[in-house]
Amino acid sequence: MRSIWNGAISFGLVSIPIKLVNATESHSISFRQIHLDDGGRIRYRKFCELEDREVTGGEIGKAYEDGDGSLIPVTDEDLAALPIPTTRTIEIVAFVPADRIDPLQMDTAYYLSANGVPATKPYILLREALKRSRKVAIAKFALRGRERLGMLRVVDDVIAMHGLLWPDEIRGTDEVAPDASVTVRDQELDLADALMDTLGEVDLADLHDDYREAVEELIAAKASGERVPAAPEGEKAGGKVLDLMAALEKSVRAAKESRGEETDGATGARAGERSGGKAGESGGSAEVTPLPARRSARTAPKAVGGKKSTSTAKKTAAKKTAKRTTAKQTSGTTARTATKSTAEGATKGAAKKTAAKKNAATAKKATPRKRASA
Repeated sequence: MRSIWNGAISFGLVSIPIKLVNATESHSISFRQIHLDDGGRIRYRKFCELEDREVTGGEIGKAYEDGDGSLIPVTDEDLAALPIPTTRTIEIVAFVPADRIDPLQMDTAYYLSANGVPATKPYILLREALKRSRKVAIAKFALRGRERLGMLRVVDDVIAMHGLLWPDEIRGTDEVAPDASVTVRDQELDLADALMDTLGEVDLADLHDDYREAVEELIAAKASGERVPAAPEGEKAGGKVLDLMAALEKSVRAAKESRGEETDGATGARAGERSGGKAGESGGSAEVTPLPARRSARTAPKAVGGKKSTSTAKKTAAKKTAKRTTAKQTSGTTARTATKSTAEGATKGAAKKTAAKKNAATAKKATPRKRASA
């Protein structure tokens, strides 16, 4: 690792020569600017306004712009000669419990490496003292043109330093705090606790940057001429007002299913009992549903007078009754007519058969019998 600063830790009368090394690195993918018409690189060149020519890095210094626009040159030698003890020293000013440091103050992290063999023993002494005290050291140091605040703690067998923001650099929370008049019910807190317990803990080493991997796949696909992978369609949650209790119950079930645990609906049932039995009646299978919207007074239908409504209802009922009566009468008449026709047909058929039999008998009697010859 390349050191970015050389100095010493001032621990009382003990001085520990150290090197400052970046403890973190960025894996984000960087892009270059190009000309869209021809793909040419876009570069920035530094020009002097007075001479109107491009200048090199060795010709460039720094200056402070005053209120009237005038520039006051400041050199690196001027800054190095400032009468402050932290110019090349990390000066420890106190030891405090770690929970006294607000995470909002934490900035860039560095590793402190012992610079040379003579620095090894005092370095280890400070490291072991921090371990045994279970405290962190608060220090002041100067880096990149300004004095900073730092916190020293032990990481494995190395002393690490977190740059800290000054307390006056932390903004207040008054303007972003939620409305204090909103209250949270115990039932909702119980479900939130259940969701926290279900989610449990996570090994931070298992987490990774999905966005960076997606960008790498995109670049690889475009470089090889393959089809760019399509983005998965996600659920659009914007603009919906959700039932908080149902959302919590669904979250608990989803978390259990993702961890391979069985969901028997007990959580939903218990929540339903506490909230009036609504979730319990459905066996804990509450869904995230939008709350019913209130109808605007302008779009509501006009109210109708009571007498008109009663009269109309009576007329409608009378018409329906008349229709039903007519249908019944028609049906009955049709049935009687069909029965009568069937009976008359049967009677006529029987009369015809009887007449045919009589005619046959009469004809038989009228015919003379032949006598046999002797």
